[in-house]
Amino acid sequence: MLEAGLPAGVLNVVNGDKGAVDALLEEPRVKAIGFVGSTPVAEYVYARGAAHGKRVQCFGGAKNHMVIMPDADMDQAVDALVGAAYGSGGERCMAISVAVPVGEETADALVARLEPRVENLRVGPSTDPSADFGPLITRAHLERVKDYVALGVTEGAKLRVDGRGFKMQGYENGFYMGGCLFDDVRPQMRIYKEEIFGPVLSVVRARGFDEALSLASNHEFGNGVAIFTRDGDAAREFASRVEIGMVGVNVPIPTPLAYYTFGGWKRSMFGDLNQHGPDAIRFYTKTKTVASRWPGGVRTGASFVMPTLS
Repeated sequence: MLEAGLPAGVLNVVNGDKGAVDALLEEPRVKAIGFVGSTPVAEYVYARGAAHGKRVQCFGGAKNHMVIMPDADMDQAVDALVGAAYGSGGERCMAISVAVPVGEETADALVARLEPRVENLRVGPSTDPSADFGPLITRAHLERVKDYVALGVTEGAKLRVDGRGFKMQGYENGFYMGGCLFDDVRPQMRIYKEEIFGPVLSVVRARGFDEALSLASNHEFGNGVAIFTRDGDAAREFASRVEIGMVGVNVPIPTPLAYYTFGGWKRSMFGDLNQHGPDAIRFYTKTKTVASRWPGGVRTGASFVMPTLS
């Protein structure tokens, strides 16, 4: 940043754990706090920062759904899902982790096309431009994601593609795993309720439009959602009714240019102003209202006191 011309002292990087975080949250000179991370930590940072009189925006977990209507372009939907679910190894807050095909015929067609695509995903070092995604962030997180896959099997979901056994040649001790695909996932399962943050996609079959809408709207997270359809009426109704902060229509990850605001609803965000766009200006500035009166420039009879009965 210094080489790019940013003045010294504008950007500061402080390494630390909870002690460093608490120091920032309690420091009187710090006026505003922004945070992105897990929901429990986001909730903590928001509550403690607000208690110390700071303006706070905290972004937490997500469980982003993609609804596939029967009239959707299936090739387009599958391409979108593969990139949105497995890109970056699923380690991003806007990753699509739940596919909701509407109707059994739609679901069967979707899974039939997804299965070979997931099996053939290229996993490799992050420096390999031909890789679809690279290793997970730590060994502990790799084991956590694998544990979720095992839990899904125990819960009764159908594991169509199991990438847990993947080994990267020359990197056998690396934090690699292949893509995983679950079918027949139910809303009561933990793999549906909780954010896995890995290359794992769950297919939850919906019988109709209203059920698909309810699945996304009723989840505790309200970060992002998408619908794939050729029907403008269905898309408009979905976008209007769904209880989610960011909505894509035939767009799998609805995060456009920074001129737009970015932020979810419910337990995906704590605070009242989003990131980016006009909200970012409002967050990092404070409104000041000034009322002025200049002698000699006011019409005779003007009043500047509160009205009374007299």
